Amino acid sequence: MNSEFTVAVHSLVFLAYLPDHMASSELIARNVSTNPTRIRKIMSLLREQGFVRTKEGVGGGYILNCNPEEVTLAQIYRAISCGALKPNWNSGNPEHSCLISSKMHVVMDHIFDEAEVHYRKCLEQTTIQDVLEQVKHCKEL
Repeated sequence: MNSEFTVAVHSLVFLAYLPDHMASSELIARNVSTNPTRIRKIMSLLREQGFVRTKEGVGGGYILNCNPEEVTLAQIYRAISCGALKPNWNSGNPEHSCLISSKMHVVMDHIFDEAEVHYRKCLEQTTIQDVLEQVKHCKEL
């Protein structure tokens, strides 16, 4: 899994936390601890899906365009990185004579597909607002 999903959730939670729900890519990047170019790329994906909109000009930036109490992490995951649990590389070789080498990719694909279903079900239970509330009440371990 890549970190785009985490950056997207962090960015949306940050926008939900702001009183006017608007921030520049530079401000979001500072909060996420990444660079503004990466934020703009991810926010572009979120804008395409309707989660945010942009305001041009002085004082412009990204504006939350959704209700944080209704948007689930599963929706964000589908928009940003659906299918990202499964690695791009498979071990083994389907043309190899060894049973293990020739079939491992099939079995691992099935395992990752099952994990993806369970992961999305888990993410369906948490909204952007839920994450914001958890952050507000988070105590250091």
